[in-house]
Amino acid sequence: MMPDILRATLRWPAPAKLNLFLYVTGRRPDGYHNLQTLFQFLDYGDTLTITARDDGQIRLLTPLPGVADESNLVVRAARLLRGALPAEFARAGADIAVDKILPMGGGLGGGSSDAATVMLALNTLWRAGLSDETLAGLGLKLGADVPVFIKGYAAFAEGVGEMLHPAHPEEKWYLVAHPGVSIATPDIFGDPALKRDSPVRTLSELLRIPFANDCEPVARKRFREVEELLSWLLEYAPSRLTGTGACVFAEFDTESAARQVLSNAPERVQGFVARGVNTSPLHLARSALSGALQ
Repeated sequence: MMPDILRATLRWPAPAKLNLFLYVTGRRPDGYHNLQTLFQFLDYGDTLTITARDDGQIRLLTPLPGVADESNLVVRAARLLRGALPAEFARAGADIAVDKILPMGGGLGGGSSDAATVMLALNTLWRAGLSDETLAGLGLKLGADVPVFIKGYAAFAEGVGEMLHPAHPEEKWYLVAHPGVSIATPDIFGDPALKRDSPVRTLSELLRIPFANDCEPVARKRFREVEELLSWLLEYAPSRLTGTGACVFAEFDTESAARQVLSNAPERVQGFVARGVNTSPLHLARSALSGALQ
């Protein structure tokens, strides 16, 4: 018999992330790259509205144009979770709607964050009882960034990004800007000019030097829009590419300073201001729900 599911319709955050630094330390035999990167969440992102079902249907109410539901990370995450559960969960299902504000191909982890939110939310709504560690192991099958969103803490990551160590970077304010182009990760990692020999260093060493992103020179070379946007932002504050792009960010000590620069942005710039946070808004929402259910 299937466990008694929670039938409430609930809204769940799917926060963005920044790579505060990103270094490529080598290419692996399987073609992937070893990295050292520092993840921090933003108090800004997509929102998912999820209702559990008990008829086995997993329905995406907000399909993405040009993306089949079977290929959508949200649907794949729900099915991956159900497939990992005992037979009595065979009729577990869900209606899922995504209020999508994070750009695709932006380096903010939007798709991975949506997938992580689905897994944590349905684990709660279905009363499946899996640990975050187990969910993170499942999420890795969907993408290297999914585990950090599931675990919910700012992290120093190694390997392909799946080896996570808790970190506590300063929670600054960020102006995040999108140059209007989408960058496919394979385009950056496949570029012969990508720096692949950064030395392996400890987190304490990396925190003592100016932060950088080894993917940035390639993105600036290949995409004129990224080059122009970063050149503009660097006039105001330390600024970098996040992930493999296309989004770039500038860091500020205050919200007002970040908003002042955004107000002076060229008309073509698409941007927002958000706070960097070391605990995921998703985990805060889950904790609040757990408290309400007790």
